[in-house]
Amino acid sequence: MVRKIFGPRVRAGGRFRGALITLLGALFVVWWAVGLSRFADQIPRPGPAPEERTEAVIVLTGGSKRLDEGLRVLVSGRASALFVSGVDGSVGATGIKHLIATGAIPGAAEKLDCCVDLGYDAHDTIGNAEETGTWMRAKRFTSLRLVTANYHMPRSRLEFAAAMPDIQIVEHPVFPEDVRVEGWWRWPGTFMLLATEYSKFLLVRLRLNIRALLSA
Repeated sequence: MVRKIFGPRVRAGGRFRGALITLLGALFVVWWAVGLSRFADQIPRPGPAPEERTEAVIVLTGGSKRLDEGLRVLVSGRASALFVSGVDGSVGATGIKHLIATGAIPGAAEKLDCCVDLGYDAHDTIGNAEETGTWMRAKRFTSLRLVTANYHMPRSRLEFAAAMPDIQIVEHPVFPEDVRVEGWWRWPGTFMLLATEYSKFLLVRLRLNIRALLSA
């Protein structure tokens, strides 16, 4: 008798909860997809590099184009010092400096002793921001030019602004040839890359918002 009275209600409640979970899941997917599209629109496209001068140029390791671009900025006089953050410890200063000295950027070798510093402590973007902040404070610099891949720039900018709120940050993206930002949804590799980067970007915003609430 108990089963006959309460059984249908229990099943109805279970169906309602299941439908509600499905609806919330669908709304989350739509919210995430719309956000991904907006995020993709924020990613810098190829264009003229910023000409304004900063005291430092910061290169986040992850591709040879980044280091070459940082060296071009340094040699051109748009920055007075170069800091390479996140250098692999197995490479060592000798390896990096040999790469710079024998690279394709004229005049880079002459800047090695006076104007190039390497950081080995960073293993992710949070570490890049913290390591760079320590270096910037030691140098008493107040402006930097941030060199990283275009798809990585929004998240890097968030981390750097949080770690160095009083520092002027100029974005200086490089553009990997295998990342097709235009029509990104048509390229599976680029789609997965941007989806992953956007998810990391959301987690950074969540972490920073929580930190701000706790410190208020």
